[in-house]
Amino acid sequence: MASHSKSTLVFGASFMLFGVVLGAIGAHALQKAGLDTESLGSYETAVRYQIYHGLALLILAQTKYLTREVKGFLIAGTLLFSISIYILALDELLGFSASFLGPVTPIGGSLLILGWALLIIKIVREKSAN
Repeated sequence: MASHSKSTLVFGASFMLFGVVLGAIGAHALQKAGLDTESLGSYETAVRYQIYHGLALLILAQTKYLTREVKGFLIAGTLLFSISIYILALDELLGFSASFLGPVTPIGGSLLILGWALLIIKIVREKSAN
C-alpha cells in the first residue's frame, strides 16, 4: 500500500474514531451539562461532517482518483470546519468567547467544496475504456 493511501486511511479512521467519541460526549455529557439546543445542533453538525468525511477518506483511499490536493482539501476542510464549530458550540461551557473563530468555519467548508470539486474534475477527465 502506498504511503499516500496509508496516511489517508489513518486520517479517515481518526476522523471516524474521534467523531464517535465526540458524538457520544455530545449526546450524553453535553446535554446533561445544559448545552442549549442551538449549540447542541451545531455540535452535532460538526460531528456529522467529521464522520462523513472520515468515511469518504476511507473509501477514496481505495481508489485511483484520490490526489494529494483532494486529500489535502478534505482533511484541512474537515479539521477547520468541525473543530471551529466544536469550539464555537462549547464556548459558553468553556468560559470564553470564541467568536473570532466564526470566519474559520466557512473557510473549512470552502476547502471541502474545493476538494469535492477537484475529485469530480479528476473523475470526469479520466480516460476510460467505456
